[in-house]
Amino acid sequence: MNKNAVLIAAGVILAAIAVFAVYGIVTRSGIQSEPVQQAEVSAPAASQGESESEYLASAANYEKGGDLVKAREAYQKLIEKYPGSGNIAKNQESLENLNIAILFSPIPTADSFIYEVQKGDTLTRIAKKFNTTIELILRSNNLKDPGLKIGRKLKITKAKFNIIIDKSQNILTLKNGQDIVKTYRVSTGKNSCTPVGTFTVTNKIIDPPWYPSTGGMIPAKDPKNVLGSRWIGISKQGYGIHGTTDPESIGKSVTEGCVRLKNSDVEELYSIVPPGTEVVIVD
Repeated sequence: MNKNAVLIAAGVILAAIAVFAVYGIVTRSGIQSEPVQQAEVSAPAASQGESESEYLASAANYEKGGDLVKAREAYQKLIEKYPGSGNIAKNQESLENLNIAILFSPIPTADSFIYEVQKGDTLTRIAKKFNTTIELILRSNNLKDPGLKIGRKLKITKAKFNIIIDKSQNILTLKNGQDIVKTYRVSTGKNSCTPVGTFTVTNKIIDPPWYPSTGGMIPAKDPKNVLGSRWIGISKQGYGIHGTTDPESIGKSVTEGCVRLKNSDVEELYSIVPPGTEVVIVD
């Protein structure tokens, strides 16, 4: 090998050593390390590691700031992540209260749409057209006056409500499809006399008179009128969901067959469910 060939070979070796040295520095510094970049992309988000107390604080902050939708999302994540928590009942109650607050507010959701009042519209016509209730339209749009102006934009629910009553637990569950909206404690019939089956809401009465089986009529708001402030009749003659003058009886099996709620609860439910709502009663 001549002198020039030796010099060329030595130069090639030195260049290769320099390249490997630079590559090693770059790799160790992370400037161009593809495996490190992939690890960063696949790493779990910080929120996934939040504790139960952090989720609660987040929900409280959103609620305090008026963002009820994000507060509800925080409670949903909390319940999903900590189903065995000792606070699960309290967390579920908070979630359900937010469901109602959002339903009764102008806040738009996936289960609502905006309707523009047309000539000839009335609350009765709109409620019937979209299978909802006058009370829910009023409450979700902060309306005090039932009169409507043409062009007024109204939030209308698209939710398909249904009711399940569990006699063994004395619990009424209001659902939107398969999703729980709210649960209510109720009273059902003594000796399991509340009928079991699938029914529908047939009629609704504010401040209903009571016609006891012994005869006669007891007017609304009379202390002897056991029906309370609302009546939601079902497609089983003589049976329905109603309020009470005896709130201490809630949670017990003491009625003549009807389903009894606190007046504040039955008034809330009355505002939400339209005629035709399915009511399933199970043992």
